[in-house]
Amino acid sequence: MTYDLVIDTLRPLVTAEIAAEVSAETHAGATEPGDLEQAVWLRLLERLDKDGPPADPAAWASATVRSEARRTRRAALREIPYAGEPAEAVEHGPEQRALTGDRDRALHAAVRRLPGRCPRVVAAFLSPRDLTYREIAGELGISQGSLGPERSRCLGCLRRMLASEVAAPEPWGKER
Repeated sequence: MTYDLVIDTLRPLVTAEIAAEVSAETHAGATEPGDLEQAVWLRLLERLDKDGPPADPAAWASATVRSEARRTRRAALREIPYAGEPAEAVEHGPEQRALTGDRDRALHAAVRRLPGRCPRVVAAFLSPRDLTYREIAGELGISQGSLGPERSRCLGCLRRMLASEVAAPEPWGKER
């Protein structure tokens, strides 16, 4: 008996057994008919390679469908759902942390190279303490009204410095 003949012979029986098993276990909700069918055919192919066709194909198909459905339900009981979306884990993965760390180190190194009091001004704005304008002005010893223009000049200088260090992409995103 060839593989194709065994599969063609068992297909209607397997389909009926799966439909009966899935409808009987709808409350469990763990068994998808397509997944169950795939598992049964895999078991059949493994058996055909190892022991040849089953002696009683109907009994084998019925027992295998029930066995695979039980295995699927047990596996579903052990599964623990993600607390959030998997994409959230990727955003804070080791690769992202390394890239963020590199970017932050490059930024702080550029800030330290700024002229005059710009390193202190920009560092105050980058502070993790999240200082207000009043606190920054007091810390730097300048008036709160001149802090905005000073910040703009320092950021412009930083922007020019970083633009000269990073190659600007050519049109359509091509780099030189």
